[in-house]
Order: sequence, then structure tokens, then C-alpha cells
Amino acid sequence: SSGINAEYGGAGQSEIAVANMTDLFTLLIPPGSGDELQGIKKGIVEVADMVIVTKADGNLKTAARLAKTEYSRALRLLRSHSDDSWTPFVMTVSSLSGEGLGEVWEEMCEYKQGKVANGQFLERRRRQRLTWLWGHVQDYLLDTLTCDPHVKELMARLEQNVLSGRVMPGAAAKEILTTFLNR
Repeated sequence: SSGINAEYGGAGQSEIAVANMTDLFTLLIPPGSGDELQGIKKGIVEVADMVIVTKADGNLKTAARLAKTEYSRALRLLRSHSDDSWTPFVMTVSSLSGEGLGEVWEEMCEYKQGKVANGQFLERRRRQRLTWLWGHVQDYLLDTLTCDPHVKELMARLEQNVLSGRVMPGAAAKEILTTFLNR
């Protein structure tokens, strides 16, 4: 079976956008020291279909096993009320020795086969198309709005008023949209 892997190294809400573009969202985590979950946003772990702890070799092998245990517990808690038929799992891999890579690929193939068999693969693709539709609508509207000369002038003034606290953000947004829609 073949596939396309997309690597993303950003932070913030962008991970959720990436998760909405992929068939299998895999979170790669290097082992660390201390509480493995401290620096990870709950949201990204919640949307992960698979978590892979990398660098599970040498002096990091024990830390990788600990991270696997902690993420497995976190996923059980975060996904305990999910109606999804897939239970995310955590695996360890070593790119140096290759240990775990074959097992990860097998799990990825099993994931896809299961999702295809129960209809969730195509349903996810359908939902993704709607997400992309509304993302394009938002982008187009924002581009159109910010390129309007009347709105540009108003935006500059209102942004300063919002920054200084003279105008609330909601009121400024309403004024911008009203000006744009009534032009």
C-alpha cells in the first residue's frame, strides 16, 4: 500500500488544520525529561490517530518507553468518550536501528483498512471537503474585505481604537462588516 506523508512542524491551531487534511494524523514526539505531557497541547493529542515516540534507542530508549506509557494513558483518558471505532495507539521507533518502523507501517495500513471497511474513510474525506470549502470562503471573504479601499481606511482607525481600549473588538468588527456590506 502506498501513501503520501506530510510533515508539519508548526505550533498552534495549524495542527488542527493539518489533521483536517489528512487520512491519518500521526503525532511524532521525541522523548524528553520530566513530565512528557507538560509541553504538549491537549488539543493536538486529542486529534491524533497515532502517536509515535521517536529516538527510542541508546540512552533515550528508557525515556521513550516512559513517554509511550504516559501518552497511552493520556489518550485513554482523552478519547474515553469518543464514538470513533479506532483507538489511537502509541508506538516507539528508532530511525537508527529501524526498530518499530515495520510495526508502525503495519498499524497505518490496518488503520486505513478498518476505516475503509466501516465507511469512515470516505466520510472523513467528505467532511474534509466541507472544511476546505468553508476555509476557502473565509479566505476569500477576508481577502476581499481587506482589499476594499473604504474598509482599509476604517480598519486602520478602528485597530488603533481597539488597541487603545476606546472601542471593543466586537463593535469594531461589526462596524467594519457593516461598512463593507453597505458600500
